[in-house]
Amino acid sequence: MGLASALLSFAHSLFGPGIWPGDWVWATSTAGALVALLPALGAMVVAIIRKGTGNRYDVVTLSIFGGIGVVAVFLLPWLLATGVSQTYQEAASKSGGKSGFSSSDLATFNADYSPLIGKQSEYLGRGQNVYEVLFYPNGMQLSYIFYLILLVGLPALSLLFVMLQARTAFRRGPKWPSRFFWIPFVLMVLASVGMGANTAVHFWLGFLPFSVLGLIPVALVGPPPWSVINRPDPQPRQKVEPYRPEPPAPKPQPQLPPPPAKQYPATALAQAPEPPALAAVPGPVPAPPGSRNSGGSRYKRVRRLGHGGFGTVWEAVDTQLNRTVALKIAHAPDRDTEERMQREARALAVVNHPNCVKVYDLVEEPDGLALVMEYLEGRSLAEIVDSQGPLDDIAAGRLWSTMAGALAAAHEKGVLHRDLKPSNIILDRNGLAHLIDFGIARSQGDSKMTATGMMIGTPDFVAPEQAMGSPASPASDAWQLAATVSYALSGQPPRGTRETPMAALMAAARAEPVSKLPNRSAHARILIASLDQEPRRRPTLTAVRRDVEGWLARAGKSPDGPVTQIVPRRPPQQKPQPHQQPQPQRHPR
Repeated sequence: MGLASALLSFAHSLFGPGIWPGDWVWATSTAGALVALLPALGAMVVAIIRKGTGNRYDVVTLSIFGGIGVVAVFLLPWLLATGVSQTYQEAASKSGGKSGFSSSDLATFNADYSPLIGKQSEYLGRGQNVYEVLFYPNGMQLSYIFYLILLVGLPALSLLFVMLQARTAFRRGPKWPSRFFWIPFVLMVLASVGMGANTAVHFWLGFLPFSVLGLIPVALVGPPPWSVINRPDPQPRQKVEPYRPEPPAPKPQPQLPPPPAKQYPATALAQAPEPPALAAVPGPVPAPPGSRNSGGSRYKRVRRLGHGGFGTVWEAVDTQLNRTVALKIAHAPDRDTEERMQREARALAVVNHPNCVKVYDLVEEPDGLALVMEYLEGRSLAEIVDSQGPLDDIAAGRLWSTMAGALAAAHEKGVLHRDLKPSNIILDRNGLAHLIDFGIARSQGDSKMTATGMMIGTPDFVAPEQAMGSPASPASDAWQLAATVSYALSGQPPRGTRETPMAALMAAARAEPVSKLPNRSAHARILIASLDQEPRRRPTLTAVRRDVEGWLARAGKSPDGPVTQIVPRRPPQQKPQPHQQPQPQRHPR
C-alpha cells in the first residue's frame, strides 16, 4: 500500500485540480493513466529484444517474454490498482493514519464536491466494491446500468488496446506470443474486483486513453529487420562421446570375390520408385518404353498449344493410360537441349505439390526429346490480366499464398525456378493457380549449363542479382513472385516496361527502383519488402505466406479459394475448326 500511496501523492501533485468532481478523483484517473504505461513499457522492451532475436522462441526468450508480461501487465498494475483503493479506504476510516496521507492531504480528501460526488472520502473510500455492484446491486436500475457499462466496458476496451500493443511488439512473426500480454491483463482485471466501485470507474477512465496512446511508442520501436527474421537457427552442438579403447582387431579372414551385381532393366521417369534420386544424379535419362528406339507410338498429338524459342507444346493423348497430357518437344535435339530437358524433368520429378505441374515421363519422339506433363486446361495469368484487367486484393492474396507454397515446396527439394513470370502461372477452369515451366530450373547436384543454355529469365521479371550475373537463390524466386503479384494487381511489371528486352535487362542490372507498384493495395507494404534490391533483406516465402494468409483471415476469406473464376469453361462438344486458329490453353515459351 505504501507504493500505491506514493503513486497517488505523485498523481495528485501531477494533476489534481480542485474542481468538480474533486482533486482526488482527478488524481485517481491520473494514477490509472500512469499504470497504463506499464503494459506499453513491457511491449516496448519485447520489441527491442526481438530486434536481435527475431522469431526465435526458445526456452530463454519465452521465459523472458512471459516474465515481462506477468510483471508489467499483471503484477504491478494489480498491486497499484488495489493499493489505490485500499489507501482510500484507510484514509476514509476514523484513524486515517495508515493511509500515508499527510494532514493537508486528509483535509482536501474530506472536501465536499456536490452534486453527485459529495465528500470525496465517502465517494472513494466507502461503498460497495466492483464485485458487489455487479452481482449484488442495491440501487436504482439506471445506476446499475451506468456502473455495468463503465466497470465492464472500460476494461474490455483497455484489453483491446493492450492486445494491439502486444501484436505490434510481435510484428513479422506468429501472433500466439501476444498471449503473454492479454492473458495476464484479463487476470489483472478479474483480480481487481475487490476495488471500490467508484475508485475503479475513475481508475479505468484514466487507464483507457493512455492504453491507446501506448501504441505509439511501441510502433516507433519498429519490427525486427528481415535479415534477423530470416537468420537460420544456430546448429546444436554435437554430443562428444567419451573415449573408449578400441577392441582388439579381429584376425583377418580370407577375402572372397564379391557377387556379380544384379542387372535391372531401364525404366521410364514415371516408373522410378524414388524420384528425388533422379534429381540428385545428373545425366541422361534412359529411353522409356514407347520411344522411337522401341518403335512404339504411345502419345497421339491432338493440337498445338504453344510455341516458343525453346520448344513446342502439344495437347496429346496417352494411348496406354487413356488420359490427356501436355507434350513439350524440344526444337533442336542437341546435347545442350537434352541437358535442359533432363534438368526440367529432374526438377519437376522431385517436387510434389498440388499447385505445381506434374511430370509423367521423358520420352524420345521422332522429332526430338519430349517431356510428358500434366495437361492443364486454362489460361495464363498474363492473358487474364491483359484481357480482363488486374486482380483485386483478395484474388492477389490467394495467388501469392498459393504460389509461395508451391515455390517453398520446390526449394525444400533444392529446386529453384528462376523464371517466374505471369505467363508461367496457369489458372485452371476452377480459378486455381498452377506453377509451370521449370525449363531453366536448377537442382542440387546438377552440372552447370553451357553458355548456349544459360538463361536468367524474362528481363521484366528478373531479380536484380540475377541480372548482374550473381547465382540465383530462393530470395531470387521470392523477388520474381512478388513482381508477378505486383503485375497481377497493377497490369504492368514493377520496373515498368522497356522498348527492348536488352533495355529491360540493363534496368534490372542497374537495380533501378520499382516505380509501378500498386500503392493503394493492401499488400503494398509486403510488396515493397519483397522487392528489396538486397536479397538478404527480403522476407522469406514462409514469412510472406504467413503475412498474406493472416490478412486474408482478417478479411474473412479463405487462402485456398480460387484466384479468379472468370476462366470460361469450354463446352465438351466444341472442337476447333480446321480454318480457325486454336486458342492457347497452356504456356508458350
